[in-house]
Amino acid sequence: MASSEITEESTAELHFDNFETPIAPKPNGAIRIAVSSQTLFNMKKERQVYEEEGQDHEDQPLLPGVAFPFVKAIMTVNSHLRELYPDCKELFEIVLMTNNHPKDEGRLINSINQYGLTIEWFCQSGSGSTVGYLKAYMTDLYLSEDSEKVKEAIEERIAAATMLACDNMNKLSDKQLRIAFDGDAVLFSDESEIITKRQGLDAFIDNEKKLENKPLPQGPLKGFLEAVWKLQQKFYTKRLSCPIRTYLVTSRGATGGGVRALKTFKSWGLDVDEAMFLSGSPKGPLLQTIRPHIFFDDQMSHIEGARELGTIAAHVPYGIWSQPSELTT
Repeated sequence: MASSEITEESTAELHFDNFETPIAPKPNGAIRIAVSSQTLFNMKKERQVYEEEGQDHEDQPLLPGVAFPFVKAIMTVNSHLRELYPDCKELFEIVLMTNNHPKDEGRLINSINQYGLTIEWFCQSGSGSTVGYLKAYMTDLYLSEDSEKVKEAIEERIAAATMLACDNMNKLSDKQLRIAFDGDAVLFSDESEIITKRQGLDAFIDNEKKLENKPLPQGPLKGFLEAVWKLQQKFYTKRLSCPIRTYLVTSRGATGGGVRALKTFKSWGLDVDEAMFLSGSPKGPLLQTIRPHIFFDDQMSHIEGARELGTIAAHVPYGIWSQPSELTT
């Protein structure tokens, strides 16, 4: 296609990407999470049933998807916040992103109501780019099964991750939202991982000790952690138990890079509830103990290790380990 050929649809998308006024103004302190319908509900299973039986079960709720426990736990946190602060606007807000056929929207809404989820925002974006919509909704985090859309969001500096199905999911807490983060290329930039990949582990350790007092640059999910941390303070200031718990689960060793990570949190004015420095050991067994509702990591080897032991994991396609090997050597 000639570069000068612009369709009506692409013109609309370009205009929308440059649209500066949010279509859904966000209350100060609220956390807005965009979740695809394919991750909230098991739409693949529903398609399989339809192909086998030749009919839709419109009166039955859709089966929960991989993001469902995370969203359900968010609803629990919101309930606690409303009890403490009846007029509180600083809540988690969910935007349901869908490219389903309009006839499926009714069943989506019925399922949301039957499961007791509070989801006011719907965005039927079609099969094209979602970036313009994510910006307009002032999205703090985007979760999808579509790795290409997630990568596009990351490239536009929107925190995002690809959620992957987990067959034998661990039993999760229904009283506490647990979020686990990798460090490098998730909360921090990948500058230290570049040294590891190109020069080896010894060079990484030397670099981290040399730069121990220099904060790491932020990574794609630092802003999301900061927003969660601010919500946590609404409980801590009242000296109450917080229904949100955050974890750092990193391959860094405690002395070989761990100190710099902790000092980086301090420089940001942030903290996590628990920090685990594994010094290269597998993350799966520890995550199986923590049982987070979601675990963010940039390396597929850690993602797969977590999933094998029942942890819901989300891949953050950012940094040197997410690039084709021929581009990083």
